[in-house]
Amino acid sequence: MKADLIDRIYECSFVPELWPGVLDEVAQVADSSGGLLFAVRDKVLNWTSSSTLNDIFRAYVSDGWFAKCSRRVCLFSQNQPTFLVENDFWTDDQLDANPIYTDFFRPRGLGWSAGTGLMMPTGDNIVFSVERAFQRGPIEKDKVQTLNELRPHLARAALISARLGLQNAKGASDTLAVLGLPALILDESGVVIESNALMEGLTGQVHWRAQDRIALADPRANAILWSALPTLDAPDRPAQPGVHSFAIRSPEGRADMVAHIVPIRRSAHDIFARSYALLIVTPVTTRKAPPVELLRSLFDLTPSEARVARGLATGDSLDDIAAKGSVSRNTVRAQLQQVLEKTGCARQAEVAALLSGVALGPDPTLH
Repeated sequence: MKADLIDRIYECSFVPELWPGVLDEVAQVADSSGGLLFAVRDKVLNWTSSSTLNDIFRAYVSDGWFAKCSRRVCLFSQNQPTFLVENDFWTDDQLDANPIYTDFFRPRGLGWSAGTGLMMPTGDNIVFSVERAFQRGPIEKDKVQTLNELRPHLARAALISARLGLQNAKGASDTLAVLGLPALILDESGVVIESNALMEGLTGQVHWRAQDRIALADPRANAILWSALPTLDAPDRPAQPGVHSFAIRSPEGRADMVAHIVPIRRSAHDIFARSYALLIVTPVTTRKAPPVELLRSLFDLTPSEARVARGLATGDSLDDIAAKGSVSRNTVRAQLQQVLEKTGCARQAEVAALLSGVALGPDPTLH
């Protein structure tokens, strides 16, 4: 995946008017007609789409099809950090009997899609989808995999856009205030340019140092932060860079929050002078259920890595996880290593303890 597309995705974080063009590019990756972004918070819907789909989905919302459509319910019910297609939920016969498809999508030339749902701990519920012409046929697995490579970047960018209500950022101070989450802006050397009051209030988790620098109280999270920053703008940076969402833990080892590093790209520099990256923190609450939403929405875990993490959180051994996934123990061990790196943990037992005690409260739903 080209790094310049990822740069444009992050540019949309603060300049949401650019989403239609970027959604077009994302759709082209899957040989589809266009893309969509829906964001709901407190029953308020904001959405944007490729220009080619704008009229169709304006009718989809205004004529009540959005409220009746079961696609988003299926996306969230799967609890998987991946793009999903129609046949992940329904048989062909069921699709042929589904009025959303027979009466809305197909008469408009559409009928196949790949979509993903993101339940954020902020109450923002986000759906991305790409829509393909019915005559073209279902979206292939290799195209879904390519979309999955973009998913973590889309998630972080969409979180910022959703918090801004899909409105353009107005300036550093106003944007940090409107986000409603602890946040600060860093320059390329890691100096804090500006922060909001919520971030300055995290005195137990964020320590302020000389020369406007910070250190996270969680040593492992701090190491991840400072190792990730230099990779954001490396000339040879890969399309899938290092860990940019990671847990911040209390002295007792419980995850209190999750930090996200969002690169500031292209025209967003006009809004944030001397800017390089936004560090934003999302809250975490606890409950007894396995933290599926946390795994899916906040960490950059692949579907196979998420299965390993869920298994550890529910007490499965590596042999159990291997057997349930019909893969070798060595494969699971390799996936575990990725989970360790992406969550900032050092040992298998720490992953189990971290994830079994971390979740996001009652399941939010889109209405």
